[in-house]
Formats: sequence, structure tokens, C-alpha cells
Amino acid sequence: MSTAATSAAVPTADLGVLVPVEVHFDELDAMGLLHNSRYQVLVERAWTAFWYARGFGGSDGLENDAFNVVKAFTITYDAPLTAPGTYAVNLWIDRLGTTSATAGYRVCSADGGTTYARGTRTAVRLDPSTLLPTPWSDRAREVAGTITAQRKD
Repeated sequence: MSTAATSAAVPTADLGVLVPVEVHFDELDAMGLLHNSRYQVLVERAWTAFWYARGFGGSDGLENDAFNVVKAFTITYDAPLTAPGTYAVNLWIDRLGTTSATAGYRVCSADGGTTYARGTRTAVRLDPSTLLPTPWSDRAREVAGTITAQRKD
């Protein structure tokens, strides 16, 4: 298992944004490792924090662009996360379509130097009345553009 984000296949912290997340003692399994199901929770919490900090979500969290569902979630575990504490989720947009968005992520150390897990998450924006896919707003496209899959020099 690789413990550092040094492989060309594993993005580094210079891509996207690092969002701090907390791992609590009760999220560790009987072996003292972060339970596999908790990685997805950390990713979801990071996405929520990212969008809320930029004015999305509304009072009940389901208005406009925040009314979306996850279509696909992939994950590869690179190294065990073995202690409670502050970590980060590195987020970026790989592809922004008309009604869907595929984002990459890494669950990593707070400084982005160590990768514990990585993968993709695809979300589809829905119309709350019809539950059919509907286009992302211009504002969502603008914010997503700030973390598109481009390396910073």
C-alpha cells in the first residue's frame, strides 16, 4: 500500500481544494482503523461544507443546485487511517455536464501529503417537482470552475 501521494495516478494537494474534516474515535472499527463506510461520509461532509461556504444549500439544504442525488461513488483505499483527529478531503471537479457533475476526491492528511483513499463521485441535479434531471445554474458552474481538474503552477 502506498502511504504518500507521490504516484502519478494519485492527485496531489495542488489540485482542487482541501476541506478539513474530523475523524472521531467512535468511527474506528474493532481493529482501530477508520471503518470503510466512514470514508464516504467524510467525502459527503466535505462537499456539504464546500458548497455551504459558498452560499449553496439554503435553510433546509435542498434548494436549487443543492437538490441533487449521487449517481455513482467509487473508492480505492490506499493506506489505513488509524487515529482520530483532523484530516482533509481534497475535492475537484473532473467533468461538469449539463445536469451531472463528476468530481474527484482524496481522503488525506490535513496537509494533503498522505492519501488514505481516493475516488470519484457523480451527482445529478434534479428538479424538485418532477425529480427529473435539470441543468446546473450559472452560479454553480462558476463555483465548480474554481476547482476544475487543472494543476496550479
